[in-house]
Amino acid sequence: MPTKKQDPLGPIVSSGHLATGALPALSEIEFGLIMLNHAFHRWMVRCMSAAGVPDLSPVDILVLHNINSRDKPKTLADICLVLNIEDTHVVTYALKKLERLKLIRSGRRGKEKLVMVTDAGADACERYKAMRESLLVRSVLATEVSAEALSDMASRLRALSGHYDHAARAAASL
Repeated sequence: MPTKKQDPLGPIVSSGHLATGALPALSEIEFGLIMLNHAFHRWMVRCMSAAGVPDLSPVDILVLHNINSRDKPKTLADICLVLNIEDTHVVTYALKKLERLKLIRSGRRGKEKLVMVTDAGADACERYKAMRESLLVRSVLATEVSAEALSDMASRLRALSGHYDHAARAAASL
């Protein structure tokens, strides 16, 4: 079986000292995640702005899309769990901002506070979706990467996130 040719410059990483351990490839993944994370945040903000809703942060946009998902009211705990956000105050701030912009509204189910998307919020998500299809999906499809390959990559990233969560819990216990 052919082996990967060793690059004389070493792996492409943001912190060379972290790539000197037992698994340099993990540092390569981390650098890729850093670049992807920043590019994804930039994309979300600019796409939502082009869709007519400027001045939202990446978290605001993620929260809005999550609330819009499946047209079902959500609790703060639901949103934090799905988006893997530990600091509830970050989501609470986003909820207040989205409600002030009339993109979501709040209600109650017994003692539980719920948030729901408004028509304006759903319309913003639809415009975002249209922009995404036109500008991003079309571009990714042109690379001829298969849907199966993307799904496999997503599955591996979710699994890797579990390792980081576990390591974070271990580090917090020290």
